[in-house]
Amino acid sequence: QVQLVESGGGLVQAGTSLRLSCAASGRAFSAYTMGWFRQAPGKEREFVLAISPSGGVWYGDPALGRFTIGGDNSKNTVYLHMNKLKPDDTASYVCAASEYGPISAQTSYNYWGQGTQVTVSS
Repeated sequence: QVQLVESGGGLVQAGTSLRLSCAASGRAFSAYTMGWFRQAPGKEREFVLAISPSGGVWYGDPALGRFTIGGDNSKNTVYLHMNKLKPDDTASYVCAASEYGPISAQTSYNYWGQGTQVTVSS
């Protein structure tokens, strides 16, 4: 079992940066692929990006050129660094842990956090 808790969301202005954190407890999170998804009001949840146990990174369309991901095994925490934020980035951001399966597929993820809200004002 893995428990995931996100933090770092808030209200920010367009063009600024924000770092989200996902703290994991339970089984060592270094054994999982850690992914970030987001869901905006009225829209389906979409894949943002993920990092594998070996350090490989997969980028979803929202992350290209603006977002990065990193992890700190000593803190069992994965970070989502978001730059040049746009109002379209407004969403609830959720982290998830996957043991196997296609990286960008939600069905590959066994454990999910509750999410942290990011609101970007224009």
